Parts: sequence; C-alpha cells; structure tokens
Amino acid sequence: MSNGTNFRPMRRFKQQLPDQECISILGDAYRGFLSVIGDGGYPYSIPINFSYEEGKLYFHCAKQGHKLDAVRKCDKACFTVIDTPRKEPGEWWFHVRSVICFGRIRIIEDDAEKSIRLRQLGDKYFPEGYDIEADMLRNGPHADILEFTIEHMSGKRVREK
Repeated sequence: MSNGTNFRPMRRFKQQLPDQECISILGDAYRGFLSVIGDGGYPYSIPINFSYEEGKLYFHCAKQGHKLDAVRKCDKACFTVIDTPRKEPGEWWFHVRSVICFGRIRIIEDDAEKSIRLRQLGDKYFPEGYDIEADMLRNGPHADILEFTIEHMSGKRVREK
C-alpha cells in the first residue's frame, strides 16, 4: 500500500509479505508500537492498543501528554506490529511476521466519529458482556482518538535461525 510517495523498497524483498497478509496481521494483532517525533526531535515510541479499518489505524489517548504534543507538532508517524512467534514442527527457531506502516496522524475532532472509534476499540479489547456504554459515559470525555492514515505499508516474514 503506497500513495506514490517515495519510500525505500524493502531490502530483503524475498521476505516481503503481500498487502493482504499485512492487513490480516493488522486486523489480528493485539498491540503495536506508535512512533512519533517527540521532544527535542527525539523519536518517541509507545506500545499501544489499536484498531484497524480500511487503511486507517485508530488509537485512544488522554487529552494531554507527550504523545498528543508530538502529534500536534508533526503529523508524520510510524506504527509497527509483530504477530505471535510460532515454531514449525521439528524446528527450534521461531517464525515471525511484522508490519510497519508510515503515515499521517491526526486528532479526531468530530464527537460522533470519536464515539464510533471508541466503541470499535472497546469491542476489540473489552471482554464479552462488558458495559462499553457505561465506560464511554465515564471515560469518553477524558479521551481523544487519533486517526493514522497509512501512506506506505510493508510486511516481512522472518525465520529467526
């Protein structure tokens, strides 16, 4: 997935995953790492829960803090996930797949859209039967939602031998 912006091609192209496999990994992964340009130009990377839908990633955050300050200063970001490592029968080494996304991130201002995305995150992470609506009434006013539009995505399969 790319919008024509120049991104480096994957050096280990034989290990590259097709876009559909990358999308599947993004749909299934539990947590990833969001990286932004932090204070003093230093990278700032945080492990974070997320949801994926149609070329976009969604994250919740507090209404203030390092992450939000960084997003306000620079909308360029990177997001990385690694799926669960697995071993093939008879092998001692792990096989792992990863996906890295580059794109632009923004704070969702529309309250209706924010509610949709908060519910989407709740559906992914809260246990069945959890009262998402009560949680949204209690905590929703204290949360912001970030939308990450993927401009470039690549995935890689690694055999850790």
